[in-house]
Amino acid sequence: MAAQIVLSAALQVLFDRMASQEFMDFIRGNKLNDGLLNELKPTLISVYALWDAAEEKQFTDENVKRWLAELKDAVYDAEDLLDEIATEAARSKLESEDQITTARRGISGILSNFKHPFKGMESKLDEILRRLKSLYNQRDILRLSQCKVERAVQRPPATSLVDDESGVYGRDVDKEAIMEYLHPQYASGNQIDLIQIVGMGGLGKTTLAQLIYNDERMKEWFDFQGWVCVSEDFDAVKLTQTILQVIRVSYGERDTLDQLQSKLKQELLRKKFLFVLDDVWNKNDLEYLIKLLNSGAKHSKIVVTTRDENVGRIRRDVLTYRLDILLDDDCWKLLAKRAFGNIANPSNYPDLKLISEEIAKKCKGLPLAATTLGGLLGCCELDAGEWNKMFRSNLWEEDAGNILPPLRLSYYYLPPHLKRCFAYCSIFPKDYKFQKKDLVQLWMAEGLLAHSNENGDIEELGNECFKDLVTRSFFQQLSTDENKSCFVMHDLISDLAKSVSEEFVCRLEGSGGSCGITEKTRHLSNVQQAYDVLKKFQTLSKAKNLRTFLTLESNFCCHVTSRIMHGLIEKTRCLRVLSLANYWNVNELPEEIGNLKHLRHLNMSRTNIRSLPNSLSTLYNLQTLILFRCEQLVELPRDMRRLINMHYLDVRGTNLAMMPKGMGNLKDLRMLTNFVISKENGSSFSELGKLGHLCGRLAISGLQNVECARDAKDTNLKDKMNLRELAFMWTTKYPNDMEFTIAKYFITDYDIDVDNPEHDREVLDHLEPHTNLEHLAIGYYGGTRFPEWVGRSSFSNVVSLELWYCKYCLLLPPLGQLSSLKSLSIKGLVRVVTVGDEFSGDYDTSSKPFGSLEVLRFEDMAEWEEWIGLKEEAFCLLKELWLEDCPKLTKSLPEHLPSLTKLCIKSCGKLGGLLPRAPSLRQLNLLKCDALELEALPCGLRELRIGDSNISDVILEKMVQHCAHLEELMMWGCRNLRSLP
Repeated sequence: MAAQIVLSAALQVLFDRMASQEFMDFIRGNKLNDGLLNELKPTLISVYALWDAAEEKQFTDENVKRWLAELKDAVYDAEDLLDEIATEAARSKLESEDQITTARRGISGILSNFKHPFKGMESKLDEILRRLKSLYNQRDILRLSQCKVERAVQRPPATSLVDDESGVYGRDVDKEAIMEYLHPQYASGNQIDLIQIVGMGGLGKTTLAQLIYNDERMKEWFDFQGWVCVSEDFDAVKLTQTILQVIRVSYGERDTLDQLQSKLKQELLRKKFLFVLDDVWNKNDLEYLIKLLNSGAKHSKIVVTTRDENVGRIRRDVLTYRLDILLDDDCWKLLAKRAFGNIANPSNYPDLKLISEEIAKKCKGLPLAATTLGGLLGCCELDAGEWNKMFRSNLWEEDAGNILPPLRLSYYYLPPHLKRCFAYCSIFPKDYKFQKKDLVQLWMAEGLLAHSNENGDIEELGNECFKDLVTRSFFQQLSTDENKSCFVMHDLISDLAKSVSEEFVCRLEGSGGSCGITEKTRHLSNVQQAYDVLKKFQTLSKAKNLRTFLTLESNFCCHVTSRIMHGLIEKTRCLRVLSLANYWNVNELPEEIGNLKHLRHLNMSRTNIRSLPNSLSTLYNLQTLILFRCEQLVELPRDMRRLINMHYLDVRGTNLAMMPKGMGNLKDLRMLTNFVISKENGSSFSELGKLGHLCGRLAISGLQNVECARDAKDTNLKDKMNLRELAFMWTTKYPNDMEFTIAKYFITDYDIDVDNPEHDREVLDHLEPHTNLEHLAIGYYGGTRFPEWVGRSSFSNVVSLELWYCKYCLLLPPLGQLSSLKSLSIKGLVRVVTVGDEFSGDYDTSSKPFGSLEVLRFEDMAEWEEWIGLKEEAFCLLKELWLEDCPKLTKSLPEHLPSLTKLCIKSCGKLGGLLPRAPSLRQLNLLKCDALELEALPCGLRELRIGDSNISDVILEKMVQHCAHLEELMMWGCRNLRSLP
């Protein structure tokens, strides 16, 4: 890693480009004064040598703070100018090569929109040099000395990214005290109890609430739980939508607040719940939320975390728990866990232990400070001198407003490349949830990652930076996120980021805008409202050198003033990141988009654009193009092949008819979500085969258009070892109903008949992927059988598999051989009559068929009659079994499913026999399946739903006779039922 680099990552990249042969040839060829460029580099190095000293003094010296802001502004301008020259050099080389190629072919090529690129450029460069020299000459007045601060070499973090309960110290008593209030036997006389945990920021209120929320006893005491982050930016509609999402209730994007509230009250009616309302700032906010949740059953509980004790006083009976600081010993344990990593006994390092104990005392009992400093120490060598330097730093004593000294110190000791990455994150509002891949893409676009051919893949470098910031506790993994993919910054960390980014980063929040945009503003985030009118953006014109316009998407449909596009594209030519995602009234991109020569990241997701101008193809720096759910989009620019720096192309949910020619030129492409095969004259399989760096997910659609089956071999999927998700689709159409599946962005062409099923089988056979594959979906396949590789035991990494509407298939592949398979969905295989031994496949005595499977779904199997050959040892870990719309299925279900917790059988009118023995069953849904022989259900059953059934009183009573823990019973369309047991 570049831990000892004093230069910013962006400048390091630019200096590498300046040293390239094509850059120097271009400068000389255009008769530019290379003396100015030669002077720029040492000048930048000189001022950067003062940067580190200024970082420390800025907290106490206002003059230094202003000097540092002027330096950053000048460096931004230098970066933009150098990037413009480097872009012109790359453009010139590419277009000259292309003109030679097209001349040989006798066709004309596109020309760039960049005209007279160097008009006034020398004067700009001269002005920047003058500013930098002037700043450098002020060093003596400001008492700034050149110093190259040596950072300790990082060692790999020894702990997991996920904090668990074992990493929390000194809160056992606090936890159990609050648990007493939550216990069912605690009688307050209230319908719903309100408990507030009060304490200053960084004290661990949220962590304590998480410990309580995740305690196993909560599942026994309450019908369901919900966690809602409230925060300062209160929005009634968004918050009500969030609560509905938490309890998994669907709503319409256009539902009014009244409609949302009505749905929520109905869902909560007479149910005992636990809600945690985290980070509440305002009495009125809490009052709204309590009214919203007041339909719950008696003894429901609401736990609030807040810094202000007055928040909970809207009710006289509020139970207030004041959280105290940690003892020094607990603070040290928290710090030491991160500082010493996997060293079991810190006493073996007595000097370091003593220093760390003294540092822990300076944390003043604040867990956030201890955790952050522990992460900082943990990234240093076990060197007493280095640790002591941090202990004796002046930053402990300096006053910097509301920024805690330990957090200032942690920031100061970040390596330079991490400082800019972290400061950029002030673009996110407080409590904003972000994902690693999205932030890494933004860092890449902004040039914050020092990358060269020698230090590996730029995305991997970004992942390492992200990991470093997690290790140092600048980012926290969201504990309530099931997929473990979302992160947040603590409020105090967010304040720290804002304090170091100053006026260079602004956030537009609310309909009128809430940030002070100035000429120095380079990065701007736009928190969406339902209608973003012109007033919100009225000061945007001040930021003439804006680099980032990042729209942070809302949960509902949004509209934006039509003048925003003109303002951004015409007035802000330095843009590197442009996002207008989720604005439904945006239906076109103007040709002038080609003037944004610095642009690297373009996100037009969920807009109604129908096409993209071909001028987009002149944006040679473009790395990321996101067109997710652009349902009206039918084509990409014809000269896409020119975007040679493209890394990510997301076209999920579009209606592309083909891929433009020459996609194989995009050699750096990492992510291509869909490659469309067309009968027209577009890109072919061989173009896909040239994309050797593809990773993550890939769908290949339009496979019904393949004329020669052997061409499919040209994809070279066997060599693409970094692909983890694959979907093969014999369709290109986009569905209206969105199900959660890898193949969810496609729908069948039911009217297309397959003339040659063997042809489709050969195509799929030649598409055999690498055995590293983890997720596979095959949809609308026309073969009568699957090729041998589908279900082969060597695909031991496959965890999910989906077969959709392969309506000519007669037999299922041997999927029981997939040792890691956890989720299997089979839908619309309408010609399968029997599922037998072939489904389990061949397996040795040491393994069990479907030994890892947890979820199994059969749907829309019109001709399926028998499920036979079931091995007793199969499905030993199966938790969910779904059988839907299998009207001819008569026999038979597995006899014993020891791990089954959920069984759903719908529209299987001929299915007879007994239900499986399932001692762990918690939920049973039966709809239109009267042929089943219904017996007594296990005592642990919690939910029973029966619909459109001839069930009688006697049978129902027999079914539930042992169900002492039944919580929900739903019956509808049961005409023979006269009474409930």
